[in-house]
Amino acid sequence: MSNLLVTGAAGFIGVNFVYYWLEKYPDDRVVGLDALTYAGNLASLTDAEDNPKFRFVHGDIRDQALIESLLKEEAIDTIVHFAAESHVDRSISGPDAFIDTNIIGTHTMLKAARAVWQNEGGSWQPHRFHHVSTDEVYGSLEREDPAFTETTPYAPSSPYSASKAASDHLVGAYHHTYGMEVSISNCSNNYGPYQFPEKLIPLVLINILYGKSLPIYGDGKNIRDWLYVDDHARGIDLIIKKGRIGETYNIGGHNEWQNIDIVHLICDMMDEHLAKNPVLKTKYPESPASKAEKARSLITYVKDRPGHDQRYAIDATKTTNELSYKPVETFESGISKTVQWYLDNESWWQAVMDGSYQQWMQQQYKDRQAS
Repeated sequence: MSNLLVTGAAGFIGVNFVYYWLEKYPDDRVVGLDALTYAGNLASLTDAEDNPKFRFVHGDIRDQALIESLLKEEAIDTIVHFAAESHVDRSISGPDAFIDTNIIGTHTMLKAARAVWQNEGGSWQPHRFHHVSTDEVYGSLEREDPAFTETTPYAPSSPYSASKAASDHLVGAYHHTYGMEVSISNCSNNYGPYQFPEKLIPLVLINILYGKSLPIYGDGKNIRDWLYVDDHARGIDLIIKKGRIGETYNIGGHNEWQNIDIVHLICDMMDEHLAKNPVLKTKYPESPASKAEKARSLITYVKDRPGHDQRYAIDATKTTNELSYKPVETFESGISKTVQWYLDNESWWQAVMDGSYQQWMQQQYKDRQAS
Protein backbone atom coordinates (compact mmCIF):
# COMPACT_ATOMS: atom_id res chain seq x y z
CA MET A 1 0.00 0.00 0.00
CA SER A 2 1.29 3.45 -0.95
CA ASN A 3 0.45 7.01 0.05
CA LEU A 4 0.63 9.34 -2.94
CA LEU A 5 0.76 13.12 -3.21
CA VAL A 6 -0.42 14.17 -6.67
CA THR A 7 0.34 17.80 -7.51
CA GLY A 8 -1.79 19.54 -10.11
CA ALA A 9 -4.54 17.09 -9.18
CA ALA A 10 -7.36 19.34 -10.43
CA GLY A 11 -5.75 19.85 -13.83
CA PHE A 12 -6.44 17.82 -16.95
CA ILE A 13 -3.84 15.05 -16.67
CA GLY A 14 -3.76 15.12 -12.87
CA VAL A 15 -7.53 14.53 -12.61
CA ASN A 16 -7.40 11.59 -14.97
CA PHE A 17 -4.42 10.13 -13.12
CA VAL A 18 -6.24 10.43 -9.77
CA TYR A 19 -9.24 8.51 -11.10
CA TYR A 20 -6.97 5.93 -12.74
CA TRP A 21 -5.02 5.32 -9.55
CA LEU A 22 -8.01 5.18 -7.21
CA GLU A 23 -9.65 2.59 -9.43
CA LYS A 24 -6.57 0.42 -9.98
CA TYR A 25 -5.18 0.64 -6.43
CA PRO A 26 -8.22 1.00 -4.14
CA ASP A 27 -6.15 0.39 -0.99
CA ASP A 28 -3.77 3.29 -1.67
CA ARG A 29 -4.18 6.75 -0.14
CA VAL A 30 -4.18 9.63 -2.67
CA VAL A 31 -3.77 13.25 -1.62
CA GLY A 32 -4.42 15.76 -4.39
CA LEU A 33 -2.85 19.23 -4.24
CA ASP A 34 -3.81 22.08 -6.55
CA ALA A 35 -3.68 25.88 -6.44
CA LEU A 36 -6.93 26.04 -8.47
CA THR A 37 -5.61 28.55 -10.96
CA TYR A 38 -7.43 29.00 -14.28
CA ALA A 39 -6.79 25.43 -15.50
CA GLY A 40 -7.48 23.69 -12.21
CA ASN A 41 -11.11 22.74 -11.71
CA LEU A 42 -12.25 21.36 -8.37
CA ALA A 43 -15.52 20.17 -9.94
CA SER A 44 -13.52 17.64 -11.95
CA LEU A 45 -12.71 15.83 -8.71
CA THR A 46 -16.30 15.60 -7.43
CA ASP A 47 -16.43 11.82 -7.73
CA ALA A 48 -12.98 11.42 -6.17
CA GLU A 49 -13.97 13.47 -3.14
CA ASP A 50 -16.63 10.87 -2.36
CA ASN A 51 -13.86 8.29 -1.99
CA PRO A 52 -12.55 7.98 1.61
CA LYS A 53 -9.11 7.15 0.21
CA PHE A 54 -8.85 10.59 -1.41
CA ARG A 55 -8.19 13.99 0.12
CA PHE A 56 -8.02 17.28 -1.74
CA VAL A 57 -5.84 20.14 -0.49
CA HIS A 58 -6.06 23.64 -1.94
CA GLY A 59 -2.49 24.91 -1.94
CA ASP A 60 0.56 26.07 -3.87
CA ILE A 61 3.57 23.90 -4.68
CA ARG A 62 5.75 26.90 -3.81
CA ASP A 63 4.59 26.69 -0.17
CA GLN A 64 7.35 24.53 1.31
CA ALA A 65 5.87 24.47 4.80
CA LEU A 66 2.58 23.17 3.43
CA ILE A 67 4.30 20.46 1.38
CA GLU A 68 6.38 19.29 4.33
CA SER A 69 3.35 19.16 6.61
CA LEU A 70 1.41 17.09 4.04
CA LEU A 71 4.29 14.66 3.56
CA LYS A 72 4.49 14.12 7.31
CA GLU A 73 0.78 14.14 8.14
CA GLU A 74 -0.16 11.73 5.36
CA ALA A 75 3.03 9.62 5.52
CA ILE A 76 3.53 10.24 1.81
CA ASP A 77 6.02 7.88 0.17
CA THR A 78 5.35 8.76 -3.50
CA ILE A 79 5.05 12.16 -5.16
CA VAL A 80 3.64 12.37 -8.69
CA HIS A 81 4.39 15.90 -9.79
CA PHE A 82 2.06 17.16 -12.54
CA ALA A 83 1.61 20.75 -11.39
CA ALA A 84 2.81 23.11 -14.13
CA GLU A 85 1.87 26.00 -16.32
CA SER A 86 1.58 24.28 -19.68
CA HIS A 87 0.18 26.47 -22.47
CA VAL A 88 2.77 27.70 -24.96
CA ASP A 89 0.78 30.76 -26.04
CA ARG A 90 0.41 31.88 -22.44
CA SER A 91 4.14 31.38 -21.86
CA ILE A 92 4.89 33.74 -24.75
CA SER A 93 2.60 36.50 -23.47
CA GLY A 94 3.38 35.97 -19.77
CA PRO A 95 6.52 33.93 -19.09
CA ASP A 96 6.92 34.90 -15.41
CA ALA A 97 4.23 32.50 -14.20
CA PHE A 98 5.99 29.64 -15.98
CA ILE A 99 9.28 30.38 -14.26
CA ASP A 100 7.58 30.68 -10.88
CA THR A 101 5.52 27.51 -11.10
CA ASN A 102 7.59 25.17 -13.24
CA ILE A 103 11.06 26.00 -11.89
CA ILE A 104 10.61 27.56 -8.44
CA GLY A 105 7.64 25.30 -7.69
CA THR A 106 9.46 22.12 -8.67
CA HIS A 107 12.50 23.13 -6.65
CA THR A 108 10.30 23.82 -3.63
CA MET A 109 8.77 20.34 -3.99
CA LEU A 110 12.23 18.80 -4.12
CA LYS A 111 13.42 20.74 -1.07
CA ALA A 112 10.36 19.74 0.92
CA ALA A 113 10.69 16.09 -0.07
CA ARG A 114 14.35 16.02 0.90
CA ALA A 115 13.64 17.74 4.23
CA VAL A 116 11.10 15.06 5.16
CA TRP A 117 12.41 11.92 3.47
CA GLN A 118 16.15 12.22 4.21
CA ASN A 119 17.25 11.28 7.72
CA GLU A 120 19.86 13.21 9.71
CA GLY A 121 22.59 10.70 8.92
CA GLY A 122 21.95 11.07 5.19
CA SER A 123 19.97 7.86 4.69
CA TRP A 124 16.57 8.00 3.06
CA GLN A 125 13.14 6.72 3.98
CA PRO A 126 11.48 4.60 1.22
CA HIS A 127 10.22 7.07 -1.38
CA ARG A 128 9.81 8.01 -5.03
CA PHE A 129 9.61 11.46 -6.63
CA HIS A 130 8.16 11.11 -10.12
CA HIS A 131 8.32 14.22 -12.29
CA VAL A 132 6.01 14.58 -15.29
CA SER A 133 7.52 16.50 -18.20
CA THR A 134 6.94 17.03 -21.91
CA ASP A 135 8.43 16.16 -25.29
CA GLU A 136 8.71 19.89 -25.98
CA VAL A 137 11.98 20.05 -24.00
CA TYR A 138 13.64 18.31 -26.96
CA GLY A 139 12.83 21.12 -29.37
CA SER A 140 11.53 20.61 -32.89
CA LEU A 141 11.98 17.90 -35.52
CA GLU A 142 12.04 18.10 -39.28
CA ARG A 143 9.66 15.78 -41.09
CA GLU A 144 12.29 13.14 -41.84
CA ASP A 145 14.10 13.28 -38.48
CA PRO A 146 13.97 10.27 -36.17
CA ALA A 147 11.68 10.63 -33.17
CA PHE A 148 12.90 11.92 -29.81
CA THR A 149 14.61 9.40 -27.56
CA GLU A 150 15.63 9.80 -23.93
CA THR A 151 19.14 10.76 -25.09
CA THR A 152 18.04 13.50 -27.49
CA PRO A 153 19.75 16.75 -26.42
CA TYR A 154 17.43 19.33 -24.90
CA ALA A 155 16.65 22.27 -27.18
CA PRO A 156 13.57 24.08 -25.79
CA SER A 157 12.20 26.90 -27.92
CA SER A 158 9.49 28.57 -25.81
CA PRO A 159 9.42 29.91 -22.24
CA TYR A 160 7.15 26.96 -21.40
CA SER A 161 9.48 24.26 -22.72
CA ALA A 162 12.54 26.05 -21.30
CA SER A 163 10.94 26.11 -17.84
CA LYS A 164 10.11 22.40 -18.08
CA ALA A 165 13.65 21.60 -19.23
CA ALA A 166 15.01 23.44 -16.20
CA SER A 167 12.72 21.52 -13.87
CA ASP A 168 13.81 18.22 -15.41
CA HIS A 169 17.44 19.11 -14.72
CA LEU A 170 16.64 20.05 -11.12
CA VAL A 171 14.99 16.68 -10.51
CA GLY A 172 17.98 14.88 -12.01
CA ALA A 173 20.36 16.97 -9.93
CA TYR A 174 18.60 16.00 -6.69
CA HIS A 175 19.13 12.36 -7.61
CA HIS A 176 22.80 12.70 -8.53
CA THR A 177 23.73 15.12 -5.76
CA TYR A 178 21.63 13.97 -2.82
CA GLY A 179 20.57 10.45 -3.73
CA MET A 180 16.84 11.17 -3.98
CA GLU A 181 15.00 8.36 -5.77
CA VAL A 182 13.49 10.06 -8.77
CA SER A 183 12.12 9.24 -12.20
CA ILE A 184 11.09 11.48 -15.08
CA SER A 185 8.63 10.93 -17.91
CA ASN A 186 8.48 13.00 -21.07
CA CYS A 187 5.16 12.59 -22.86
CA SER A 188 3.63 13.62 -26.15
CA ASN A 189 0.45 15.70 -26.57
CA ASN A 190 -2.32 14.39 -24.31
CA TYR A 191 -6.03 14.47 -25.11
CA GLY A 192 -9.15 13.14 -23.43
CA PRO A 193 -11.79 14.07 -20.81
CA TYR A 194 -11.45 17.13 -18.55
CA GLN A 195 -9.01 18.99 -20.83
CA PHE A 196 -9.15 22.78 -20.52
CA PRO A 197 -10.91 24.29 -23.57
CA GLU A 198 -7.92 26.39 -24.65
CA LYS A 199 -6.23 23.25 -26.03
CA LEU A 200 -6.64 22.26 -29.68
CA ILE A 201 -9.05 19.32 -29.51
CA PRO A 202 -11.61 20.68 -27.01
CA LEU A 203 -11.33 24.17 -28.51
CA VAL A 204 -12.20 22.89 -31.98
CA LEU A 205 -14.98 20.71 -30.61
CA ILE A 206 -16.67 23.48 -28.66
CA ASN A 207 -16.21 26.13 -31.35
CA ILE A 208 -17.95 23.85 -33.83
CA LEU A 209 -20.95 23.54 -31.52
CA TYR A 210 -21.30 27.32 -31.42
CA GLY A 211 -20.43 28.00 -35.03
CA LYS A 212 -17.28 29.91 -34.13
CA SER A 213 -14.16 30.05 -36.29
CA LEU A 214 -11.51 27.38 -35.95
CA PRO A 215 -8.19 29.28 -35.91
CA ILE A 216 -5.30 27.31 -37.40
CA TYR A 217 -1.73 28.57 -36.99
CA GLY A 218 0.24 28.98 -40.22
CA ASP A 219 -0.53 26.25 -42.74
CA GLY A 220 -1.70 23.78 -40.09
CA LYS A 221 0.95 21.23 -41.05
CA ASN A 222 2.71 21.17 -37.69
CA ILE A 223 2.90 17.55 -36.53
CA ARG A 224 2.27 16.21 -33.03
CA ASP A 225 2.27 12.75 -31.50
CA TRP A 226 -1.08 12.28 -29.69
CA LEU A 227 -1.48 10.26 -26.50
CA TYR A 228 -4.80 9.39 -24.83
CA VAL A 229 -4.61 10.57 -21.24
CA ASP A 230 -5.37 7.16 -19.67
CA ASP A 231 -2.49 5.66 -21.65
CA HIS A 232 -0.29 8.34 -20.12
CA ALA A 233 -1.46 7.29 -16.64
CA ARG A 234 -0.66 3.66 -17.47
CA GLY A 235 2.85 4.66 -18.50
CA ILE A 236 3.48 6.58 -15.29
CA ASP A 237 2.16 3.63 -13.29
CA LEU A 238 4.68 1.32 -14.96
CA ILE A 239 7.54 3.76 -14.37
CA ILE A 240 6.71 4.10 -10.66
CA LYS A 241 6.28 0.36 -10.18
CA LYS A 242 9.01 -1.01 -12.45
CA GLY A 243 11.18 1.86 -13.72
CA ARG A 244 14.82 2.29 -12.77
CA ILE A 245 15.69 5.01 -10.28
CA GLY A 246 17.19 8.12 -11.83
CA GLU A 247 15.99 7.25 -15.33
CA THR A 248 13.95 9.19 -17.86
CA TYR A 249 11.26 7.38 -19.84
CA ASN A 250 9.41 8.64 -22.91
CA ILE A 251 5.67 7.96 -23.09
CA GLY A 252 4.21 8.32 -26.58
CA GLY A 253 1.09 7.41 -28.50
CA HIS A 254 2.85 6.17 -31.68
CA ASN A 255 0.38 8.45 -33.37
CA GLU A 256 1.61 11.40 -35.45
CA TRP A 257 -0.94 13.75 -37.00
CA GLN A 258 -0.79 17.12 -38.70
CA ASN A 259 -2.83 19.71 -36.81
CA ILE A 260 -5.01 20.41 -39.84
CA ASP A 261 -5.80 16.70 -40.23
CA ILE A 262 -6.87 16.54 -36.57
CA VAL A 263 -9.18 19.49 -37.17
CA HIS A 264 -10.63 17.90 -40.30
CA LEU A 265 -11.28 14.65 -38.41
CA ILE A 266 -13.07 16.42 -35.56
CA CYS A 267 -15.11 18.51 -38.01
CA ASP A 268 -16.31 15.39 -39.79
CA MET A 269 -17.05 13.57 -36.52
CA MET A 270 -19.06 16.50 -35.18
CA ASP A 271 -21.04 16.77 -38.44
CA GLU A 272 -21.87 13.09 -38.10
CA HIS A 273 -22.91 13.38 -34.45
CA LEU A 274 -25.25 16.31 -35.10
CA ALA A 275 -26.68 14.75 -38.24
CA LYS A 276 -27.75 11.69 -36.24
CA ASN A 277 -29.01 13.55 -33.17
CA PRO A 278 -31.86 16.08 -33.55
CA VAL A 279 -31.52 17.02 -29.87
CA LEU A 280 -27.98 18.29 -30.52
CA LYS A 281 -29.18 20.29 -33.51
CA THR A 282 -31.79 21.98 -31.36
CA LYS A 283 -29.31 22.57 -28.56
CA TYR A 284 -26.65 24.04 -30.83
CA PRO A 285 -28.49 25.88 -33.63
CA GLU A 286 -25.36 27.81 -34.68
CA SER A 287 -23.38 24.67 -35.41
CA PRO A 288 -22.83 24.27 -39.17
CA ALA A 289 -24.51 20.84 -39.22
CA SER A 290 -27.63 22.38 -37.71
CA LYS A 291 -27.80 24.64 -40.77
CA ALA A 292 -27.01 21.91 -43.32
CA GLU A 293 -23.42 23.15 -43.63
CA LYS A 294 -20.03 21.56 -43.00
CA ALA A 295 -17.92 22.25 -39.92
CA ARG A 296 -14.85 22.56 -42.14
CA SER A 297 -16.28 25.87 -43.35
CA LEU A 298 -15.31 27.34 -39.95
CA ILE A 299 -11.57 26.79 -40.51
CA THR A 300 -9.58 30.03 -40.67
CA TYR A 301 -5.81 30.35 -40.98
CA VAL A 302 -4.07 32.83 -38.68
CA LYS A 303 -0.52 34.14 -38.37
CA ASP A 304 1.79 31.51 -36.93
CA ARG A 305 2.90 32.00 -33.34
CA PRO A 306 6.55 32.87 -32.60
CA GLY A 307 8.90 29.89 -32.38
CA HIS A 308 6.21 27.38 -33.37
CA ASP A 309 7.90 23.96 -33.40
CA GLN A 310 7.34 22.05 -36.63
CA ARG A 311 7.11 18.50 -35.31
CA TYR A 312 7.22 16.50 -32.08
CA ALA A 313 7.45 12.73 -32.10
CA ILE A 314 8.22 10.35 -29.24
CA ASP A 315 10.23 7.15 -29.54
CA ALA A 316 9.00 5.07 -26.58
CA THR A 317 11.15 2.02 -27.38
CA LYS A 318 12.94 2.17 -24.03
CA THR A 319 9.66 2.30 -22.10
CA THR A 320 8.23 -0.51 -24.22
CA ASN A 321 11.29 -2.77 -23.90
CA GLU A 322 11.95 -2.21 -20.19
CA LEU A 323 8.40 -1.82 -18.88
CA SER A 324 6.22 -3.52 -21.54
CA TYR A 325 4.44 -0.23 -22.17
CA LYS A 326 1.98 -0.04 -25.04
CA PRO A 327 -0.89 2.41 -25.60
CA VAL A 328 -4.28 0.75 -25.27
CA GLU A 329 -6.21 3.34 -27.27
CA THR A 330 -5.86 3.93 -30.98
CA PHE A 331 -6.36 7.52 -32.02
CA GLU A 332 -9.70 6.59 -33.55
CA SER A 333 -10.98 5.00 -30.33
CA GLY A 334 -9.51 7.70 -28.11
CA ILE A 335 -10.85 10.64 -30.10
CA SER A 336 -14.27 8.98 -30.29
CA LYS A 337 -14.36 8.66 -26.49
CA THR A 338 -13.19 12.26 -26.15
CA VAL A 339 -15.83 13.73 -28.47
CA GLN A 340 -18.57 11.77 -26.73
CA TRP A 341 -17.36 12.89 -23.29
CA TYR A 342 -17.54 16.57 -24.24
CA LEU A 343 -20.99 16.13 -25.75
CA ASP A 344 -22.16 14.41 -22.56
CA ASN A 345 -20.56 16.93 -20.18
CA GLU A 346 -21.57 20.38 -21.39
CA SER A 347 -22.13 21.57 -17.81
CA TRP A 348 -18.47 20.85 -17.01
CA TRP A 349 -16.91 22.77 -19.89
CA GLN A 350 -19.45 25.58 -19.73
CA ALA A 351 -18.51 26.12 -16.08
CA VAL A 352 -14.80 25.91 -16.82
CA MET A 353 -15.11 28.57 -19.50
CA ASP A 354 -16.83 30.90 -17.05
CA GLY A 355 -14.08 32.66 -15.08
CA SER A 356 -16.47 33.64 -12.33
CA TYR A 357 -17.11 29.95 -11.72
CA GLN A 358 -13.46 29.40 -10.84
CA GLN A 359 -13.58 32.19 -8.27
CA TRP A 360 -16.81 30.79 -6.86
CA MET A 361 -15.36 27.27 -6.54
CA GLN A 362 -12.30 28.58 -4.72
CA GLN A 363 -14.48 30.53 -2.30
CA GLN A 364 -16.69 27.48 -1.75
CA TYR A 365 -13.65 25.43 -0.84
CA LYS A 366 -12.32 28.10 1.54
CA ASP A 367 -15.74 28.29 3.20
CA ARG A 368 -15.85 24.51 3.50
CA GLN A 369 -12.40 24.43 5.13
CA ALA A 370 -13.43 27.14 7.61
CA SER A 371 -16.66 25.43 8.62
